[in-house]
Amino acid sequence: MPVRSVRNLVICLLSICFMSCSGQVDNDADPRELSWQEIEQEARGGDLTLMMWMGDPLINDYMKTYVIPRVNERYNIDLEIVSGQGTQVVSTLMAELEGGRQTSQVDQVWINGETFFQLKQIDALFGPFTDQLPNARYVDFDNPFIGKDFQQPVNGFEAPWGNVQFTLIYDEANLQSPPQSLNEFQKWVEENRGKFTIPTDFSGMTLLKSWMISLADDPSVFHGEFDEEVYRTYSRQLWDQLKEMKPHFWRGGETFPNSISQLHQLFSSGEIAFTMSNNDSEVDNKIAEGLFPKRSRAYVPESGTIQNSHYMGIPKNSANKAEAMVVINFLMSPEAQFEKMKPEVWGDGTVLSMEKLPDEWQRRFADIPGRDRAPDREEIRDRALMEPAPEYMIRIFEDFRSEIVN
Repeated sequence: MPVRSVRNLVICLLSICFMSCSGQVDNDADPRELSWQEIEQEARGGDLTLMMWMGDPLINDYMKTYVIPRVNERYNIDLEIVSGQGTQVVSTLMAELEGGRQTSQVDQVWINGETFFQLKQIDALFGPFTDQLPNARYVDFDNPFIGKDFQQPVNGFEAPWGNVQFTLIYDEANLQSPPQSLNEFQKWVEENRGKFTIPTDFSGMTLLKSWMISLADDPSVFHGEFDEEVYRTYSRQLWDQLKEMKPHFWRGGETFPNSISQLHQLFSSGEIAFTMSNNDSEVDNKIAEGLFPKRSRAYVPESGTIQNSHYMGIPKNSANKAEAMVVINFLMSPEAQFEKMKPEVWGDGTVLSMEKLPDEWQRRFADIPGRDRAPDREEIRDRALMEPAPEYMIRIFEDFRSEIVN
C-alpha cells in the first residue's frame, strides 16, 4: 500500500477514534433507550435548531431573553431559532426525506393541528418520547384539550407547550353588548357596515370553525374522524350566512386582511370594531404594548369558541434528539410555564394541571397578575369547543377563498 494511502488510513482511523472517545452524539442513537440522567449528559454541550413561528415580538422576546440563556446556563446547549410554521415545516422535512438526507437541518418544531396531521402522513416525527420527560408528570394527558390535537391522540409524538381559547376583542368605549352568536353577528354587521372583517389566516379560520360547530345542535358531531356529510351540511349553512354578510364587511368584502397583525392594526386605528386572538389573554399584553385601546376587552360568545393546545415535536432525522428532549422538558417546567403565562411576557395558557403541581406552584399560578381585560379561564371553560379533525381546517381554508374571498 502506498505511504500516502497508509497515512490517510491512519488519519481516518484516528478521527473515528477521536469522535468516539469525545462522546460525540451518534445520529442513530435512540435516547428512548437511555435514562433521563444519561439523556441530560448526552445533551450537554450540544447544539439545537428550533423552527417556530416568529410573528409576535413578545413570544420572540420570551425565547430570546428567557429560554435561550437558561438552557445554555443549565445544560450548555446552544439553542438557535429559525423562522418557519405550518407548510414551511412540512415542506422542509418532506424535502429532506425525499432527498434522502440522513440528518435534518431542524431538531425541534413548534406545531399543532393540520401540521401534526401532515407530518404523521410522511412519518417525519420522532416518538413516542414524552413519557421520559420528568415534567410530563404535571400534565393531564387524559384532558381531551391536551391529549388530543385536532382529534388526533398525541401518543407521545408531541409535547404540550401551551393551551389557549379563541376570543373576540372589542372596545368597551364603543360597544357595551357584543354579539353572542353567528346570527347576532350577522345582525350587528348589517347594522354597522364596514366595521367587521375576517383575516384569511389561522385565526380567521378558527373563528369560522367555531361558528360552523355552533350551527350544529350537538357539537359532538364534529368529534372523531372527518365526516364529509357533516362538513357539507354545516359549511353550506356557514357560507350562505357569510355571503349575506360579505357586502357589509370592511371595504365591502372586496378585500380581506391576510394576517392577524393586520387585523390588530385595523382595530387599533378604529377602522373596525372587532379583532380576535387564539390566545385568550393577548388583549392584556396588547393593551400594555399600547397597541389596543385601554378599554379593550376579550370575550367568548355564548355560542362557544375553540380551545386548543400547541406542541413541540422532534423530527425523526434530528441528530440532536437528546438536546431537544432536554429543552422541551424545560419548556414544560412549572418555572418556564409560569413565566410565559404572565400577560406582560406572553400570556400563553399553561398545559400543566394545577392539581398535579406542588402547593407552592399552585399558589403562584393562582396569583398571576395583569390578567385584567381577558376573560376568566374558569368561566369560559364551559364555552370551550374541541378542535375538529384537521381536514375540517384544510377544507375551510380552501372553501373560504373559493366561496367568500373570490
